[in-house]
Amino acid sequence: MKVVSLFSGCGGMDLGFIKAGHEIIWANDNDKDSIETYKNYFCKKLNMNPKHISLENIKKINTKKIPNCDVIIGGFPCQGFSMANPYRHIEDNRNKLYIELLRVIKEKKPKYFVAENVPGLCSIGGYETKEDKKKREGRILKMILHELRNINKIGYHVVFKILNTADFGVPQTRKRIIILGTRKDIKPKLKHPEPTHHKNSTKKIHQWKTIKEALKGLPEKPNDKIPNHLGTSHKVILNGYLGNRPTNPNKPSPTIAGRGGGTGGPVIIPHPNLKRRMTVRETARIQCFPDDFIFKGSISSQYRQIGNAVPWPLAYHIASMLPYE
Repeated sequence: MKVVSLFSGCGGMDLGFIKAGHEIIWANDNDKDSIETYKNYFCKKLNMNPKHISLENIKKINTKKIPNCDVIIGGFPCQGFSMANPYRHIEDNRNKLYIELLRVIKEKKPKYFVAENVPGLCSIGGYETKEDKKKREGRILKMILHELRNINKIGYHVVFKILNTADFGVPQTRKRIIILGTRKDIKPKLKHPEPTHHKNSTKKIHQWKTIKEALKGLPEKPNDKIPNHLGTSHKVILNGYLGNRPTNPNKPSPTIAGRGGGTGGPVIIPHPNLKRRMTVRETARIQCFPDDFIFKGSISSQYRQIGNAVPWPLAYHIASMLPYE
């Protein structure tokens, strides 16, 4: 299917859809470093047309410039919704960018859409009723779902579910809300994928992948002979706070965050040896980026791009639920 990617970042979700056999025909983000990273991989490695990659504020893009498509995907910016942001607020401007997702879906009328965000979206704004709390639908999420379902005269069948990336082969316990939309005149309805991995393996399901598995083959001493295998000089201080907790090599990583609370820099977890923090390449391994996926921009920007991305295996399993044309 032909896919339009909004808020594409460096392309984690896009990579999953491509691996599942779909075609990205247009992608957009307003971050220069992310677009440079995206072009470096998708154009040079996968021969994607660079003219289909847009570096521009989505608010300023006329939908006529966006090609018609079967699917629209978008992990709309989530820093304002994140539980890691103690200053999160309904009126945070970053929380309003989903309106642009709505605008493009309304105009292009795709058969399907996939939207991704953080679990904090469930609770921001509080719960209106006991029933909402039971459903995990906070006021903002309820509003977003309502608007997506009634976006045009045709309307969409919309479902959401919190998925853990560790359940899909990612060495990281990263939970995300995945919202799926199917245009009401289209069958079958898009469904969430079933887990392929679990904390405890069985005959039918694999064991969660660990940090140790993810880092296998990388030299423990950072060096510039391996792309992006350099990192921050920020010291390791174990105090129990986000980014300062011991890293267990025999478990999946905690969530790789793009940015800390408020306007702080990226959260970089300690290496399992607890003597330094993870390099950019190690962090990318935990997010399942291939080693030839080279990140551009400053070190801080590289960490941020990785932390904001959707791990491609999760996107792959979601994309695999779509019919092929």
